Amino acid sequence: MKRPLRALAAAGLLAAGAIVAVALGGTASADTQICEQYGSTTIGGKYVVQNNRWGTSAQQCINVTSTGFSITRQDGVGSTSGAPVSYPSIFVGCHYTNCSPGTNLPVQVKNISSAPASISYNYVSGAIYDAAYDIWLDPSPKKDGVNQMEIMIWLNRQGPIQPIGSPVGNASIAGRTWEVWRGSNGSNNVISYVAPSAIPSMSFDAMAFINDTKNRGAITSDWYLTSIQAGFEPWQGGVGLAVNSFSQSVNTGGTTPPPATTPPPGNAACSVKYTTNVWNNGFTADVTVTNTGSSTVNGWTLNYNLPSGQTITGSWNATVTQSGSAVTARNLSYNGTLAPGASTSFGYQATLSGGFSTPSSFSLNGSTCTKV
Repeated sequence: MKRPLRALAAAGLLAAGAIVAVALGGTASADTQICEQYGSTTIGGKYVVQNNRWGTSAQQCINVTSTGFSITRQDGVGSTSGAPVSYPSIFVGCHYTNCSPGTNLPVQVKNISSAPASISYNYVSGAIYDAAYDIWLDPSPKKDGVNQMEIMIWLNRQGPIQPIGSPVGNASIAGRTWEVWRGSNGSNNVISYVAPSAIPSMSFDAMAFINDTKNRGAITSDWYLTSIQAGFEPWQGGVGLAVNSFSQSVNTGGTTPPPATTPPPGNAACSVKYTTNVWNNGFTADVTVTNTGSSTVNGWTLNYNLPSGQTITGSWNATVTQSGSAVTARNLSYNGTLAPGASTSFGYQATLSGGFSTPSSFSLNGSTCTKV
């Protein structure tokens, strides 16, 4: 969770070390220091660098260069079972009314053709932190306040910390495998993509992560991309952590995504295992689909009906839609092929009114499945 940038006092000298504190709206030259709690400045005529010390009253300072920043002081100490103490970062777009120069954000996802990104980090030892690339989205073109969806790309994780929520599977994006976590911090929903080992630099299209989040049913193409940020969430220590360079563009005028491919009917012998965790007014379901036939399934659609009083609110590892009681679950780009004997799983969360029961039958590509 990141707290708002605020209107700050004019720049001045701090008693300790005579460090220059840059207020909102400033422009940085090389080696500009920011120690103000929510201080920020612009670089390259395109990006905003922000201190954003939201989780502690202890001092934090960053050194802003012409291409990025480094943490020069970090006195805060956060519990590893709780939130980090800050999120010093560099960004494009709008964050709590602070918009980067000349930005074309917010812009609807359906109008974005690509979002080429490049990041280079400097890591240190002996600290507890994550290096996070943050993507913020909202149903409205929001320039102030909390957005409803946060995508976090963890390129490095040091210490006994974990993303918000719980793991829901893996994803292959930008030529790498990521562990996917999903949850909410109480203010916004979060999907995190966690690298299994530290990535010091990376060039990729941020739309690959946005599209995966969309395929999980967390957003739609009508939502707005509001900002993209790169920085660090320190819990303890972190002096020397740096964003050496950051490049992010958002190209518009893209094409409308093609319609979903309808798999061929029939020829799909299958079994379905339906596992649930139920509480008084809701439940989660884990659905495992197995190809029990002798031919490979290339693209699958699972159909079934939910009992009365059950309404799906979110899903993962499949595109799941509900119309009345009828549910349709379609594969994503990475799990559409099922060789004979192979399985894939997806899941969802739902609200519950009344007594609980499970679906009575399932069909895969038009063929009835065995319920196990």
